[in-house]
Amino acid sequence: MKTDPPHILCVNPWIHDFAAFDFWAKPLGLLSMAAILRQNGVRVSYLDCMNRFHPKRTRPAKVQRDGRGPFDKTPIDLPGPMAAHLPGETKTFSRYGTPKEWIEADLETLAAGDRPDLVMVTSLMTYWASGVAETIAAVKEFLPGVPVVLGGIYASLCRDHAEEFSGADRVITGPGEPELAQLILEFTGFAMDRIPDPGDLDHWPFPALDLQDHLAYAPILTSRGCPFSCEYCASSFLEPKLRRRSPAHVFKEIRHWHDNFGVTNFPFYDDALLVNPKRYAFPLLKKIIDSDLDINFHTPNAIHIREVTPRSADLMFRAGFKAIRLGLETTDFSKNRHHDAKVRKDEFYGAVDSLKRAGFNREQLGAYLLCGLPGQDLDDVEASITLVKSLGILPVLAYYTPIPHTPMWPDAVSRARLDITAHPGLTNNSLFPCVCSQAELDRISQLKKMQK
Repeated sequence: MKTDPPHILCVNPWIHDFAAFDFWAKPLGLLSMAAILRQNGVRVSYLDCMNRFHPKRTRPAKVQRDGRGPFDKTPIDLPGPMAAHLPGETKTFSRYGTPKEWIEADLETLAAGDRPDLVMVTSLMTYWASGVAETIAAVKEFLPGVPVVLGGIYASLCRDHAEEFSGADRVITGPGEPELAQLILEFTGFAMDRIPDPGDLDHWPFPALDLQDHLAYAPILTSRGCPFSCEYCASSFLEPKLRRRSPAHVFKEIRHWHDNFGVTNFPFYDDALLVNPKRYAFPLLKKIIDSDLDINFHTPNAIHIREVTPRSADLMFRAGFKAIRLGLETTDFSKNRHHDAKVRKDEFYGAVDSLKRAGFNREQLGAYLLCGLPGQDLDDVEASITLVKSLGILPVLAYYTPIPHTPMWPDAVSRARLDITAHPGLTNNSLFPCVCSQAELDRISQLKKMQK
């Protein structure tokens, strides 16, 4: 058994897409595993192909007040299987992230110096599969013979495709932390002795966000999993159990990134931030308010409307929440509606009223509305946009991506105008794969304009 700590390279791959922007996007799963490795004395390095602040940059990266900003991009050809199913496609397909020559130079430096014993690559959206494959190909070119393990969302939801086309030597599915010790032992011979209890998130180290060149924001995850099972979402497949951190541990992490790294913007990644608020959200928000920190919070993953009450709205406003997104989906509140109903009409109206009374303005409040679902009546989408605007908040269209292992997947496959089983890239919501006529596509273009 090896006693010297190994060197593990963690890699966040390039994005291949028709459009991409840094909407507070970080690979928390990979950085969580990096933190556990460091806790065990393992040497960890990080190659971030989405690094907006690479040291080779000669001009400052564009950074909005909330920490978000654009990625560099380079036009590239569509992958062969996508091109075959998209004849005449006019949208520009690009590699988003750090310029390729800079990443290759980083890999060359690693190859000439402290070569890693193992490379761990993450993956996010399923339709970014070709970006994962290009990244792994680059790693293998400069670090031949070093084993590559792929995990993350694409690997979990499209395992067969990942095993055949990603180029990885091993594909793991589901949360990677429980398998981490065995992977390190198998590939490096090093035995880790500090293994966090999967059920006790308060004893996990904070994700290794400090491996980044610059922290424009720090994502916060107060829980793993989701109590809901929406038919278009894979959360319950990826994280079958809801596990939560204590308010004290979450607040300690917020203080850590603010006090030690000057972070002022914190997006919550949670699917269940306001669920059971008396036990979790309220104590956390009170700690933030009492600390009198000058920091901002955002909810890009949406919050559950049913829990937005006068009290929760007031606490969020006083704690420094700047961008609130509500998980509305539709304003068809009828009992016979086609898709899941998580909220009643009175609950939605009450939530909006509570938020506005607390002090939030129109530009801070948005309601997600699903668009592009299989068989969806676009009249319903237009009606939803109109109603949301009438309440003085922003309608935000969320374009549907067909996702394997969700209840809606079979319906999407049967109704899609593209063969979305041929390549994960064909599920890209920019293509509106389940919108089956040019007239409907034109209608959606008009609906986009109605959001303003």
